[in-house]
Amino acid sequence: MAGLEDFSLRRIDGIPTQLSDFRGKVLLIVNVASKCGLTPQYADMEAFYRRTRVRGFEILAFPANDFLGQEPGADDEIASFCSTAYDVTFPLFSKIAVTGPDKHPLYAALTRALPEAVSAGPMRERLEQFGIPVSPPGEILWNFEKFLIARDGEIVERFAPDVGVDDPRLIAAVEDELNKEA
Repeated sequence: MAGLEDFSLRRIDGIPTQLSDFRGKVLLIVNVASKCGLTPQYADMEAFYRRTRVRGFEILAFPANDFLGQEPGADDEIASFCSTAYDVTFPLFSKIAVTGPDKHPLYAALTRALPEAVSAGPMRERLEQFGIPVSPPGEILWNFEKFLIARDGEIVERFAPDVGVDDPRLIAAVEDELNKEA
């Protein structure tokens, strides 16, 4: 998986996991939050996941409390929220930092590999218009930023937080990867 397989992770239920456990799958890695204006994306993500997982697609969700404290809960609270509010069945991981000095090494690798997200400019402008401090270019802009990973572990694309899984650009990119041989 082009270096990504070496990452050790912890699922939200505490079970240790390696990213290599997802070898051969197309991945969408997303930093998530329960109290964000973009939180309703969970519903579309779950529906998309249920339609595509049989084709070798996985969404890996990483709760993070990096943006205005929008993910304040502990792992068990986050898991309960995702289950009861959105019936999430895709893998959820323990809360991590996705920006700043405590950034998880996975996110350091992702942002280093692809420093710019598709359509980040308009999202950045909207946040700034509301007086919300934004991360510097190259860093995760906000909750629900997405990284598309090919079956071979190549980081294919990065999408701004407001590019949902129903966006034609994201759908086309995922379909392109799913149609490639493992």
